[in-house]
Amino acid sequence: MARPDDEEGAAVAPGHPLAKGYLPLPTGAPAGKESVEPQNGPKAGTFPLNGGPRDSLAAASGVLGGSQTPLAPEEETQARLLPAGAGAETPGAESTPLPRTALSPQRFVVLLIFSLYSLVNAFQWIQYSIISNVFGGFYGVTLLRIDWLSMVYMLAYVPLIFPATWLLDTGGLRLTALLGSGLNCLGAWIKCGSVQQHLFWVTMLGQCLCSVAQVFILGLPSRIASVWFGPKEVSTACATAVLGNQLGTAVGFLLPPVLVPNTQNDTNLLAYNISTMFYGTSAVATLLFILTAIAFKEKPRYPPSQAQAALQDSPPEEYSYKKSITNLFKNIPFVLLLITYGIMTGAFYSVSTLLNQMILTYYEGEEVSAGRIGLTLVVAGMVGSILCGLWLDYTKTYKQTTLIVYILSFIGMVIFTFTLDLGYIIIVFVTGGVLGFFMTGYLPLGFEFAVEITYPESEGTSSGLLNASAQIFGILFTLAQGKLTSDYDPKAGNIFLCVWMFIGIILTALIKSDLRRHNINIGITNVDVKAVPADSPTDQESKTVMLSTQSESAI
Repeated sequence: MARPDDEEGAAVAPGHPLAKGYLPLPTGAPAGKESVEPQNGPKAGTFPLNGGPRDSLAAASGVLGGSQTPLAPEEETQARLLPAGAGAETPGAESTPLPRTALSPQRFVVLLIFSLYSLVNAFQWIQYSIISNVFGGFYGVTLLRIDWLSMVYMLAYVPLIFPATWLLDTGGLRLTALLGSGLNCLGAWIKCGSVQQHLFWVTMLGQCLCSVAQVFILGLPSRIASVWFGPKEVSTACATAVLGNQLGTAVGFLLPPVLVPNTQNDTNLLAYNISTMFYGTSAVATLLFILTAIAFKEKPRYPPSQAQAALQDSPPEEYSYKKSITNLFKNIPFVLLLITYGIMTGAFYSVSTLLNQMILTYYEGEEVSAGRIGLTLVVAGMVGSILCGLWLDYTKTYKQTTLIVYILSFIGMVIFTFTLDLGYIIIVFVTGGVLGFFMTGYLPLGFEFAVEITYPESEGTSSGLLNASAQIFGILFTLAQGKLTSDYDPKAGNIFLCVWMFIGIILTALIKSDLRRHNINIGITNVDVKAVPADSPTDQESKTVMLSTQSESAI
């Protein structure tokens, strides 16, 4: 069967049939093409398949029923996973299929659907706090209770992250996406029934469901990027998925003040405007849930990269979620990244939460400008996210880029801190934009760096833990910075964050850059591929393995 144009792969070495999951490399292969030395770690060996031991290919020859020349250790280095029976036969080896590694056009549909329903979820998070005085007046409750409509997002994430990532690993990507989109839709419709002044508890119930939906959303960008996109576009795809959530926050800054102006003297008109916003959100959320159910697939027919092919060959029944968590916390580079990511993202959450208070301290009556500065932070961060993703795909310099962005974020925070009280609000717009560009641009960097240094552990688990760390640091930093700001001044609170960000720079410099996923994609097999449920629980395909000397340029 002819291969489609978008497929990737290398020709199978002819002359030997498959056995025991390995395709022996024929003797007499050109010198210099049998092995590739790894950049980091021990000398390469063969992939363990289906939980089998990492051993010589000699056992495979015995099953073939004929004598085989034993392979030298250097000939056992590179393994390529292929779906059995998927392709045309190679000349000289009738029973050997061509490799199948393809980029599916459907990956863009999956990415777009996810980004859009993530946008709606972020919009629902911010839609109350940006007009808190309006909602407080309508429901007749204190501003603190309105603030809880936003804080419930952070509080729900921490205790629910472990069951959510467990479900992602055991139930699959599609089920998790359906839960996230479905709960987001259900929460939006419940809010539609709360447009009466005595039904504040109903709108809180709807917001709680949306906060639970967020738990099934924030951990998906790196998983979607890895499962659906090739090595040269995976970081850009992750950044685009993160971009959807950021864009939702930006829309949340813009639309609610326009859709629900402050007309508290006319309660009926106010209720009508709130109802319009709620029903409009529900309609969009419903459409996106339907599209998710129709078009969001578990995985493409063929893996997009050698790293994904290796994971998909491992049987899910050998996967242990508890062991995966243990492995992650034993991984020192990941633990360091967990702390540094929490510091950076928590600082951004704190600045965003207290921005209004900081601006009004020095620029009285500039509530509208404070909201626009917040919007500037988000929009600049969206640009930073995409540029950082493109840069990673082009250079694969994960640690260097992460460290540089961390340092620039620290410098931006220092400049923002000491120019805030100059009396020129246009300067705050500029420094706020620079700060948002680097701090938010760091988000996809952290996700992708975590996937690289923890491969082959689940992307959803690593990114979920990063988000949990960010929520914890965000709560702690907001409380501490808020206390310093109220007792002293905004400069004291910002200096507090600067100190923590400097600590984050030091810890980032200590992270060992072991790009495991990247090494697999370029053919360096210096990691043990363990069983992780990368495939759909109900959509398993048999895989075979071939030895290959394919470089990344051929992927």
